[in-house]
Amino acid sequence: MTIQHTTDDQSERIDSDEPTIAVTGAAGYIGSRVVGDLQTIHPEWSITAIDNFYRGTVREIGDVTVEHVDIRNRDRLWNVLDGADVVLHLAAISGVDDCAEYSDLAYVANVTGTGHVARFCHSRQIPLVFPASMAILGDPDPEAFPITADDDRAPLNWYGRTKLLGERLLESFADEAFPAHMFLKSNLYGAHHVDGQRISKGTVINFFVDRALAGDTLTVYEPGTQARNFVHVEDVARAYVHSSESLLERRENGETGLETYTIASDEDPSVLEIAELVCDIAREEAGLEPDIELVENPRSAETLVENFPVDTGETRSSLGWETTRTVEDSIRQLVRERANVDIEPRPQSAETELET
Repeated sequence: MTIQHTTDDQSERIDSDEPTIAVTGAAGYIGSRVVGDLQTIHPEWSITAIDNFYRGTVREIGDVTVEHVDIRNRDRLWNVLDGADVVLHLAAISGVDDCAEYSDLAYVANVTGTGHVARFCHSRQIPLVFPASMAILGDPDPEAFPITADDDRAPLNWYGRTKLLGERLLESFADEAFPAHMFLKSNLYGAHHVDGQRISKGTVINFFVDRALAGDTLTVYEPGTQARNFVHVEDVARAYVHSSESLLERRENGETGLETYTIASDEDPSVLEIAELVCDIAREEAGLEPDIELVENPRSAETLVENFPVDTGETRSSLGWETTRTVEDSIRQLVRERANVDIEPRPQSAETELET
């Protein structure tokens, strides 16, 4: 099978056998953007989109209908995935707090459900993309920075443990059976639109913007100097398109096994710096004067480093992927978009979507 390769600026059209790409979690924060990008970049491809609508609300994406399918139902899942040439497995219970509160559900969805998907790909020799999180690395050693895809796994929370188990399943099933990619993602932020519907999530940057525009204090966990790497949801979604292209080639070449890539940006500001930047932009763009308050950190095992660099060299060279969005420009866009919308105050726990 020959495919169309894309770059950030252009697409070079090559004859295609019109593969079918299946996306689980297609109604979600990332999945809905992935489906939209696939339609835009590869309009000749067919898309199977599924979700159980646990969090996602999108039902239609362009001319693709998101079908109600739960990955915990193996028979139903396999029936719908039948005919796929690549599976992008984005369905999961994500976030540290959600997985801690709903630990049984997180295990069944993130481990058992991933096992169902991986077994399907094994039985059909179908390429698979699986998003993990840097939470599977646990507390990285500052002396070993930058973070790479080969770093030791030592998760500190249930979310990271479920994703690590998913990685182990994928390694086992993909070996000598099908090609697979796993993404170690850093912290997401930003919003995107699907057919006019704004799609967002309570990640830390989105949380700060909403609180600032609601006139609420921005609460930062002590000491505030802890750094995180941030990557925009649009950049993450585009990585799945590049991955699909690469996996189709790997399958055609008879390659199998798991390849792991980091999905991150070159920006790793501290949480306090992010809060201060949001305040500055809210002042400039909306005439607001939000406050910042340091509060007790409920995460005793949280990684407290002032720099959080991630090596994405292999991702860029092998997948042809680049980041296009910056934190400052994206915050400014979020503030401008949200300044004309009534914002309901967010609970302070919304800041918990820091995964690394």
